[in-house]
Amino acid sequence: MSVTQLSELKSGVENGTIVPYLGAGVLKGSFHSDTGEPIPADSDSLILAMNGGRPMAPRLMYEFARAAMDVELKRGRTTVNRFLDDLYANQSWSQSPLHAWLESVKPKYVVDINRDIQLQQSYANTPHILIRGIARVGGTDYRFRIHHHDGNKYSDTEIDQSDVDSSLPILFKPMGSPLPDSTYIASDADYVDYITELMGGFAIPGFLKAERKGKQYLFLGLRMNRDTERMVMSDIIYAADQPAGWALIAEPNDKERRFCKKMNIEIIEADIDSFLGTATPALANGVNDKQVLETDAIC
Repeated sequence: MSVTQLSELKSGVENGTIVPYLGAGVLKGSFHSDTGEPIPADSDSLILAMNGGRPMAPRLMYEFARAAMDVELKRGRTTVNRFLDDLYANQSWSQSPLHAWLESVKPKYVVDINRDIQLQQSYANTPHILIRGIARVGGTDYRFRIHHHDGNKYSDTEIDQSDVDSSLPILFKPMGSPLPDSTYIASDADYVDYITELMGGFAIPGFLKAERKGKQYLFLGLRMNRDTERMVMSDIIYAADQPAGWALIAEPNDKERRFCKKMNIEIIEADIDSFLGTATPALANGVNDKQVLETDAIC
């Protein structure tokens, strides 16, 4: 992957032709303002943070959703929610370099599967629409909540999808966040309910279903080897263009290569530092400077 190609991808996000899809790796470079510790973002670090820094049983360390399910069964769902609230809403974290860039370009549509608030903070002075996933709730057929931000604060109440101004930037956080109030997809039970309704078409508003048609995506900080995350992603990018997009994975494994090939996503063997221009990317798979985005190797 050449510097020119990475620049083309950046330009695509900046001009709105490519949708950024954010995984845990986009929080690299975010640190606690008091302790200097990196923000817990990936599965392992979240499990350790939830369990007081101690590893859980090997079968639970496999994935955060499984560990959260164990905590929920023993101490209740509110325990998991309180942990996420305290971690992301009640503690101060520095802005990651990737979010600083997103704040400077303000893409029209962003998908963020993290549960932190950095993306929302990056749009704190910009009117936007926030969509967050919900699970295991009564009184509604849908698995999302929508709030309008007027450039100063979020609306006190949810807005109906029919009242959304779709000309505003859309922040889609399917796994939830603590702002403006907390809602999360965290445990196995949450994912089962959410993914079931996502597959049935009830976890994405109608205006977004229309908006996403023919989109291409840039997957940043997302490894493609977790089944739950792959299932969520597959439905969120439904009706994407061909190829569906590009995934920045510095050292992809065979499982990731097979999945991306199935999804018609091209793997770019580079990391976020290279993408942001803070490191020199190495050539991947013999790709040279003359090959810009239109390559034969679809991952």
